Amino acid sequence: MRRTMAMRLATIVLALLAISSAAQTKAAPAAGAPSTSSLEQVLTQLDAAAANFKSAQADFQWDQYQKVVNETDVQKGKVYFEKRGHETLMSAEITDPDKKTLLFSDGKIRLYQPRIDQVTEYSAGKNRDEVESFLVLGFGSRGHDLLKSFDVKYDGQELVDGVKASKLELTPKAAKVKSMFERIIIWLDTARDVSIKQQAFEPSGDYRIANYTNIKVNSKMPEDVFKLKTTGKTKVVTPQ
Repeated sequence: MRRTMAMRLATIVLALLAISSAAQTKAAPAAGAPSTSSLEQVLTQLDAAAANFKSAQADFQWDQYQKVVNETDVQKGKVYFEKRGHETLMSAEITDPDKKTLLFSDGKIRLYQPRIDQVTEYSAGKNRDEVESFLVLGFGSRGHDLLKSFDVKYDGQELVDGVKASKLELTPKAAKVKSMFERIIIWLDTARDVSIKQQAFEPSGDYRIANYTNIKVNSKMPEDVFKLKTTGKTKVVTPQ
């Protein structure tokens, strides 16, 4: 069964925005039984980090598993985030298997497909709160702000590709969001202070795994990264 484009885009947005959740966290507590104090420490460190967060960029690989066909689609590329005042901008350049650009700005999601020279534009509209909650989740977010939208559990530490990482499990509080994502897991590399892996589970049994490498926080980015590189003949489509 094919999901709607809106649902696909919502899933993509969440995967993208998970990159910098706790981007500046300091070392987590030593491995052991998860505790309330461990969670409180991680959230407090996130609060301190958020004040200094300006931008992030990284290489990514998204693995989207679809249960009904038992197949996994893989996409690779580079993602950029920038915080401008109270606004969050995001751009993802998908390079493999097909070139595409996904841009989030001004409350709109724009998907540009160079192969057909078309921009598909979606307004967050009534779903903007959900989209923005994902932005807060993954982009320089304050730790305690997560508690407004999610039940948060510290799940100890695990090795991710040989790296010791703290694990947070997030369960959406709002029924509407939970109908899209039952739970989200984020692994935090406490030595490098970055989120290196994220997994979002959907009620259908589908899930997306996002892995991030070559992460740079608060570094200079290309000036035109938040502009779609369209042509004079690009067609703009706005689905109803």
